[in-house]
Amino acid sequence: MTGAGIGSARGRRPTSAPATAGEIFALIRQGAVATRTEIGRATGLSRTAVAARVDRLLKEGLVTEVQGGAATGGRPAARLAFHTAGGTVLAASVGVSRTSLAVCDLAGTVLAQDSVRMRVRSGPEAVLEAVGDRLARLVQETGSDPAQVRGIGLSIPGTVDSVAGCSIGVPVLPGWAEVKLPPLLTDRFPVPVRVDNDVNVMAIAEQHAHPGIDDLLVVKVSTGIGAAVVSGGTLQRGARGSAGEIGHTQIADGPGTPCHCGNVDCLEILASGSALIRDLTARGRTVDTVSGVVDLVRSGDAEAVRLVRTAGRRIGEVLASAVNLLNPAVITVGGDLVGAYEPLVAGIRESVFKRSVATATQTLRVEPGALAGRSGVTGCAILVLDQVLSPSAVDDVLAQHDLTPPD
Repeated sequence: MTGAGIGSARGRRPTSAPATAGEIFALIRQGAVATRTEIGRATGLSRTAVAARVDRLLKEGLVTEVQGGAATGGRPAARLAFHTAGGTVLAASVGVSRTSLAVCDLAGTVLAQDSVRMRVRSGPEAVLEAVGDRLARLVQETGSDPAQVRGIGLSIPGTVDSVAGCSIGVPVLPGWAEVKLPPLLTDRFPVPVRVDNDVNVMAIAEQHAHPGIDDLLVVKVSTGIGAAVVSGGTLQRGARGSAGEIGHTQIADGPGTPCHCGNVDCLEILASGSALIRDLTARGRTVDTVSGVVDLVRSGDAEAVRLVRTAGRRIGEVLASAVNLLNPAVITVGGDLVGAYEPLVAGIRESVFKRSVATATQTLRVEPGALAGRSGVTGCAILVLDQVLSPSAVDDVLAQHDLTPPD
């Protein structure tokens, strides 16, 4: 963490404005400091200034203090730690037909999880009203204090204007384009709301679950298909937020199937969960959900297994270009269709390793997402936590509560 007045935890003296309470909180949250003495060394603040700032963090519930090991002179040193139970954040990962919800602590750990089954075609107002109602019940069920909700992380399919908090004209979200989503939740929860693409938040969660991996490609195969790119340790959103939109890449040898985007033979119209439902229904199977497709595969239905493997090959064909371009260390596969993992990933591997250069695949791992159905809500939680627990946000909260110490 960098900030005005902050030196290293080894004792570098400050060179500008004194460290704020928010900056001290960041050091504690990172584990860079654990005592008042260490804070003084890292920031150059006096003992009185350190005590004033720490006291305000303790009162806000962001930090706890316990007696620790011996300090200089043999007296027990009070140790400071990030208080992960000092509030909650709410997470809502909106899908085409189902929205996953969670209440999380300040470390992003899921405390309670549920879902709302409602198609996004119902419109943002109806969907987010239902989401708000269920989140309020989840908060109550966990015994959490509604007044201690600190933020909401929200994800939606397709391209997102994360600054405005709205969808940018995604075909699968009719009626959502340019609708600012935070106000639809802040009437019930007057807290910051941060919005991003659904696969981006999955990538945020997967990045946290893969420490030391700086180059990661995350693929979601569900009702639709999307991807997200972590390169050099940073999530890549692109110039207009559409990085990773592989679902509308056209397949060269497709049968000429029209896509809802206006093109033909897009990957999503040929290889997504929706496409598999269509194709299996045409072959006499009774299936109307992606989980139904998964059930057919698990029951050994040969046609379902064949179609899922073919879908995997088509997805791998598109991913091969991304592998050559980005050279990821890991590809993680998530989404509802991951329940049919073996034929799906067998097809992906077949195309990726056939079509990519050998140097890019020599150590490449293709594996299921690490969070087993929680990557969406966990990523939403991390997304908003990075905002509401930033030094400036913490200082703003303390100022609102009239707790900010004088410099």
